[in-house]
Amino acid sequence: MRPSRRDELVQKALQVFYRNGFHATGMDQLVRETGISKTSMYKYFQTKDDLILACLHVRDVQFRHWFANRVEALEPRREHQLGVIFDVLDEWFSSPDFKGCMFIKAAAEFQEPDHPAHMISARHKCLMVDYIQDLAHQAGLVRTRALAGQLGLLIEGAIIMARFGNAAQAVKDARTAAKILSAAHENDGS
Repeated sequence: MRPSRRDELVQKALQVFYRNGFHATGMDQLVRETGISKTSMYKYFQTKDDLILACLHVRDVQFRHWFANRVEALEPRREHQLGVIFDVLDEWFSSPDFKGCMFIKAAAEFQEPDHPAHMISARHKCLMVDYIQDLAHQAGLVRTRALAGQLGLLIEGAIIMARFGNAAQAVKDARTAAKILSAAHENDGS
Protein backbone atom coordinates (compact mmCIF):
# COMPACT_ATOMS: atom_id res chain seq x y z
CA MET A 1 0.00 0.00 0.00
CA ARG A 2 1.36 3.39 -1.02
CA PRO A 3 1.95 5.81 1.88
CA SER A 4 -0.38 8.76 2.12
CA ARG A 5 0.88 12.23 1.22
CA ARG A 6 0.89 13.08 4.94
CA ASP A 7 2.94 9.97 5.80
CA GLU A 8 5.36 10.75 2.99
CA LEU A 9 5.80 14.28 4.33
CA VAL A 10 6.44 13.03 7.86
CA GLN A 11 9.04 10.51 6.64
CA LYS A 12 10.90 13.11 4.60
CA ALA A 13 10.73 15.75 7.34
CA LEU A 14 11.93 13.21 9.89
CA GLN A 15 15.11 12.69 7.86
CA VAL A 16 15.73 16.44 7.62
CA PHE A 17 15.11 17.06 11.33
CA TYR A 18 17.29 14.07 12.28
CA ARG A 19 20.18 15.34 10.18
CA ASN A 20 19.91 19.09 10.90
CA GLY A 21 18.04 19.49 14.18
CA PHE A 22 14.64 20.99 14.89
CA HIS A 23 15.31 24.68 15.49
CA ALA A 24 17.95 24.89 12.75
CA THR A 25 15.49 23.55 10.17
CA GLY A 26 13.14 26.18 8.80
CA MET A 27 10.02 25.69 6.73
CA ASP A 28 11.77 26.92 3.58
CA GLN A 29 14.44 24.25 4.03
CA LEU A 30 11.77 21.61 4.59
CA VAL A 31 10.06 22.67 1.36
CA ARG A 32 13.37 22.44 -0.55
CA GLU A 33 14.47 19.13 0.91
CA THR A 34 11.15 17.30 0.96
CA GLY A 35 9.80 18.62 -2.34
CA ILE A 36 6.48 19.30 -0.64
CA SER A 37 5.03 22.78 -0.85
CA LYS A 38 4.33 24.96 2.19
CA THR A 39 0.66 24.88 1.24
CA SER A 40 0.64 21.07 1.42
CA MET A 41 2.59 21.10 4.68
CA TYR A 42 0.13 23.49 6.30
CA LYS A 43 -2.74 21.42 4.95
CA TYR A 44 -1.60 18.55 7.16
CA PHE A 45 0.11 20.43 10.01
CA GLN A 46 -0.94 23.82 11.35
CA THR A 47 2.53 24.57 12.72
CA LYS A 48 6.10 23.37 12.44
CA ASP A 49 5.77 22.09 16.01
CA ASP A 50 2.85 19.88 14.93
CA LEU A 51 5.06 18.41 12.21
CA ILE A 52 7.90 17.89 14.70
CA LEU A 53 5.56 16.04 17.07
CA ALA A 54 4.31 13.81 14.25
CA CYS A 55 7.93 13.04 13.30
CA LEU A 56 8.81 12.16 16.88
CA HIS A 57 5.80 9.84 17.18
CA VAL A 58 6.76 8.05 13.97
CA ARG A 59 10.43 7.80 14.94
CA ASP A 60 9.46 6.37 18.33
CA VAL A 61 7.42 3.56 16.80
CA GLN A 62 9.91 2.88 14.01
CA PHE A 63 12.96 2.82 16.27
CA ARG A 64 11.44 0.62 18.98
CA HIS A 65 10.12 -1.79 16.33
CA TRP A 66 13.49 -1.90 14.54
CA PHE A 67 15.39 -2.39 17.80
CA ALA A 68 13.21 -5.26 19.02
CA ASN A 69 13.28 -6.93 15.60
CA ARG A 70 17.09 -6.74 15.45
CA VAL A 71 17.38 -8.18 18.96
CA GLU A 72 15.10 -11.06 17.94
CA ALA A 73 16.96 -11.64 14.69
CA LEU A 74 20.33 -11.81 16.46
CA GLU A 75 19.04 -13.98 19.31
CA PRO A 76 15.71 -15.80 18.92
CA ARG A 77 15.82 -17.26 22.45
CA ARG A 78 14.04 -14.77 24.74
CA GLU A 79 16.13 -15.70 27.76
CA HIS A 80 19.33 -14.65 25.92
CA GLN A 81 18.11 -11.50 24.17
CA LEU A 82 19.36 -9.09 26.82
CA GLY A 83 22.88 -10.11 25.85
CA VAL A 84 22.60 -8.75 22.30
CA ILE A 85 21.28 -5.23 22.91
CA PHE A 86 24.77 -3.79 22.58
CA ASP A 87 25.25 -5.70 19.30
CA VAL A 88 22.17 -3.90 18.01
CA LEU A 89 23.56 -0.58 19.20
CA ASP A 90 26.82 -1.38 17.40
CA GLU A 91 24.87 -1.96 14.17
CA TRP A 92 23.06 1.37 14.61
CA PHE A 93 26.23 3.28 15.40
CA SER A 94 27.97 1.74 12.37
CA SER A 95 25.22 2.82 10.01
CA PRO A 96 26.26 5.64 7.67
CA ASP A 97 22.99 7.38 8.58
CA PHE A 98 23.71 7.42 12.33
CA LYS A 99 23.40 10.97 13.67
CA GLY A 100 22.78 10.20 17.32
CA CYS A 101 19.45 9.89 19.07
CA MET A 102 16.60 12.02 17.81
CA PHE A 103 15.05 12.00 21.29
CA ILE A 104 18.19 13.21 23.03
CA LYS A 105 18.31 15.99 20.44
CA ALA A 106 14.64 16.85 20.97
CA ALA A 107 15.03 16.95 24.76
CA ALA A 108 18.04 19.25 24.36
CA GLU A 109 16.26 21.58 21.94
CA PHE A 110 12.92 21.59 23.78
CA GLN A 111 14.15 21.78 27.35
CA GLU A 112 10.92 22.61 29.16
CA PRO A 113 9.71 19.32 30.70
CA ASP A 114 6.09 20.11 29.79
CA HIS A 115 6.84 20.81 26.12
CA PRO A 116 5.17 18.05 24.04
CA ALA A 117 8.43 17.25 22.17
CA HIS A 118 10.25 16.85 25.48
CA MET A 119 7.42 14.68 26.83
CA ILE A 120 7.44 12.40 23.74
CA SER A 121 11.20 12.02 24.11
CA ALA A 122 10.93 11.14 27.80
CA ARG A 123 8.18 8.63 27.02
CA HIS A 124 10.35 7.00 24.33
CA LYS A 125 13.17 6.56 26.83
CA CYS A 126 10.78 5.09 29.41
CA LEU A 127 9.42 2.62 26.85
CA MET A 128 12.96 1.54 25.97
CA VAL A 129 13.72 0.96 29.67
CA ASP A 130 10.46 -1.03 29.96
CA TYR A 131 11.60 -3.18 27.03
CA ILE A 132 15.00 -3.77 28.64
CA GLN A 133 13.28 -4.66 31.91
CA ASP A 134 11.21 -7.25 30.07
CA LEU A 135 14.38 -8.72 28.54
CA ALA A 136 15.99 -8.84 32.00
CA HIS A 137 12.91 -10.59 33.39
CA GLN A 138 13.00 -13.12 30.52
CA ALA A 139 16.68 -13.74 31.37
CA GLY A 140 15.67 -14.71 34.90
CA LEU A 141 17.43 -11.81 36.57
CA VAL A 142 16.29 -10.12 39.78
CA ARG A 143 15.61 -6.46 40.59
CA THR A 144 14.94 -5.98 36.89
CA ARG A 145 13.67 -2.40 37.20
CA ALA A 146 16.91 -1.24 38.76
CA LEU A 147 18.95 -3.17 36.20
CA ALA A 148 16.91 -1.75 33.30
CA GLY A 149 17.54 1.78 34.55
CA GLN A 150 21.25 1.09 34.87
CA LEU A 151 21.46 -0.43 31.39
CA GLY A 152 19.43 2.50 30.06
CA LEU A 153 22.08 4.86 31.40
CA LEU A 154 24.79 2.82 29.69
CA ILE A 155 22.88 2.93 26.41
CA GLU A 156 22.39 6.70 26.57
CA GLY A 157 26.04 7.22 27.42
CA ALA A 158 27.11 4.95 24.56
CA ILE A 159 24.91 6.89 22.13
CA ILE A 160 26.48 10.18 23.16
CA MET A 161 30.04 8.81 23.11
CA ALA A 162 29.42 7.27 19.68
CA ARG A 163 28.58 10.76 18.38
CA PHE A 164 31.93 11.97 19.66
CA GLY A 165 33.55 9.63 17.19
CA ASN A 166 34.50 6.37 18.86
CA ALA A 167 31.45 4.18 18.47
CA ALA A 168 33.35 0.89 18.73
CA GLN A 169 34.92 1.85 22.06
CA ALA A 170 31.59 3.18 23.38
CA VAL A 171 29.89 -0.15 22.63
CA LYS A 172 32.80 -2.16 24.06
CA ASP A 173 32.81 -0.16 27.31
CA ALA A 174 29.03 -0.26 27.69
CA ARG A 175 28.92 -4.01 26.98
CA THR A 176 31.61 -4.66 29.62
CA ALA A 177 29.77 -2.59 32.23
CA ALA A 178 26.45 -4.27 31.30
CA LYS A 179 27.92 -7.72 31.96
CA ILE A 180 29.07 -6.63 35.40
CA LEU A 181 25.68 -5.11 36.21
CA SER A 182 23.78 -8.11 34.89
CA ALA A 183 25.93 -10.46 37.00
CA ALA A 184 25.00 -8.43 40.06
CA HIS A 185 21.34 -9.08 39.26
CA GLU A 186 21.55 -12.85 38.85
CA ASN A 187 19.18 -14.85 40.97
CA ASP A 188 21.30 -16.05 43.87
CA GLY A 189 18.52 -18.27 45.21
CA SER A 190 17.80 -16.10 48.22
